[in-house]
Amino acid sequence: MKTPATGQRGTPDFLLLILTLLLVGFGLVMVFSASSSMTVVSAKYGNDALYFTKKQLIWAGLGTFIMLILMNVPYQKYKKWFAPFLFLTIGMLIMVLFVAKVTNGARSWFGIGGLGIQPTEFAKLAIILYLAAIITKKDVKFREYKRGLLPVMVVIGFIVSLILLQPDVGSCIILLLSATAVIVAGGSNLKQVFLTAVLLIGIGILGFSIYQLTHPGFDGGYRGARFTAFLNPLADERGAGFQLTRSLEAFGHGGLTGAGLGHSVQKLFYLPEAYNDFIFAVIAEELGFIGTTIFVIFYVLFLWRALIVALRCPDIFGTLVGVGIVSLIAIQALINMGGVSVAIPLTGVTLPFISYGGSSLLVTLTGMGILLNVSREYNRVDRDKERRHVTTA
Repeated sequence: MKTPATGQRGTPDFLLLILTLLLVGFGLVMVFSASSSMTVVSAKYGNDALYFTKKQLIWAGLGTFIMLILMNVPYQKYKKWFAPFLFLTIGMLIMVLFVAKVTNGARSWFGIGGLGIQPTEFAKLAIILYLAAIITKKDVKFREYKRGLLPVMVVIGFIVSLILLQPDVGSCIILLLSATAVIVAGGSNLKQVFLTAVLLIGIGILGFSIYQLTHPGFDGGYRGARFTAFLNPLADERGAGFQLTRSLEAFGHGGLTGAGLGHSVQKLFYLPEAYNDFIFAVIAEELGFIGTTIFVIFYVLFLWRALIVALRCPDIFGTLVGVGIVSLIAIQALINMGGVSVAIPLTGVTLPFISYGGSSLLVTLTGMGILLNVSREYNRVDRDKERRHVTTA
């Protein structure tokens, strides 16, 4: 078991910090490009073509501020702080089922001061902190099924059930896969993880089916059609395959070099959610294959650096938190890009750092603040080693 060393804090990983800020900046540029053709009428802004850009800028500023603060908060404190954060998140997940309005067929949002809050995004980070703390506390006992894995899976299953009631299948998949990554990294028995996962999936499908049967107005047929539309989007071009067809047209129009930044055609009211779930299609259309490839390589570089930071941490808790945060971002990015490019079924999740979405950006930057503090731990250890080496010499 790794334990933290003693001494003063080290410096944060500035390469990871710069990569994070560059992704946030690029995301703001793409939100502006994808939404500038839309004029939103609001009591506060009037007729404003920059409505979505301004709101995203507010969230980016708030998220960056929180990231810089958390970068200086010792991550070990989350071993105790995870509990109130988890209970608060569960409370919000329950509340959203009763107070939220149905948007795009789901009750996922409630407003605070004119800003939309999506509790599911906070649940993803809460589960990561919870798992890292429990695994660290139980140590080798976590490998025992009844005392380790089973109680954890019950908690995860309860939170997933609340999210399914909204319903938000895409977020459930991301949460389960991210949680699995942390559990496996924590040394759990893979056979136990697999069998428990199968059981939870079965229970989830049963519960979801019962919910559909007891709620006649639930549009489950459309969701199923959209989920399988990737097999042949053109078969229902005006229905379930509409978004995917427009997305493929965006990729085709982009070609090798792209139409140019700001010159997307599909964002002109052809592609729904162009500034949100389908922003990757706008990137492909405006920057082309070359620009999209560079963007993906840059994203992979960011994930690689973040994973290096997590694995270098001398403390098991910091490593598990880091692995969870990196897994969360990587899995969600993969699902978004895969769905938009029709490589996998569409689930309707945002592209971290890039898509319009305040809660997603805020939680992602919060996670990065924690991870940057983790980087200060291994930098401090390296500095202490250098000092001891100089003293010995």
